[in-house]
Amino acid sequence: MTRSNAAQVIIALIPIVGIVMGSVVVFFYLFWNHRRKMFLIETRQWKESTFDLLTFSLLGGLLLGVVGLCLTVFLAVVGGHSYGLLGGIIPLSSGIALSAFFVIKRFDRR
Repeated sequence: MTRSNAAQVIIALIPIVGIVMGSVVVFFYLFWNHRRKMFLIETRQWKESTFDLLTFSLLGGLLLGVVGLCLTVFLAVVGGHSYGLLGGIIPLSSGIALSAFFVIKRFDRR
């Protein structure tokens, strides 16, 4: 079954429109957040937010590690050893790296 030219054009435009709309949303978020911070600084109401890097790295490492492990096992069983296996190995290695960062940083603090 062949697709019409109009259908091919529409299918090709969907990712482009999605990327453009996502970029617009990110731009306006950053723009309005900057304006808000500038207003709060001018009115002397701004408080610096704290970011706990250790907790973030632990959470990110655990999530990426578990998802990567599940994907690696699934893709190894279904597809064998191929380049598709990278879809699981990449998040697995990122999760291991973040967890290692958490452990190193925690012991470095003492």
